[in-house]
Amino acid sequence: MQRLHFMMKRDETIVMRAIAICFKPYLKPEEALIYCNLGRTQFSKKAEAFGIFKNANGYYKKEDLDSMLEGGESRVAKALKQMKT
Repeated sequence: MQRLHFMMKRDETIVMRAIAICFKPYLKPEEALIYCNLGRTQFSKKAEAFGIFKNANGYYKKEDLDSMLEGGESRVAKALKQMKT
């Protein structure tokens, strides 16, 4: 019986990682940059403006990143609305 050796090409590995990022609930900072398709500085400014920060383990919540990318209301704006009412 002959053994089959399967070696993935570098491009295939990159694509598989990119797809996996879409299904993870929490993203590492590097993954968040890829997911948002922003540079480090742009991401930092936008995340800060939306009140998105890393959790205690150093991960970003994907749900928060999704709301930022959709152009939804920031956490800060939501908190201000709640305080006014």
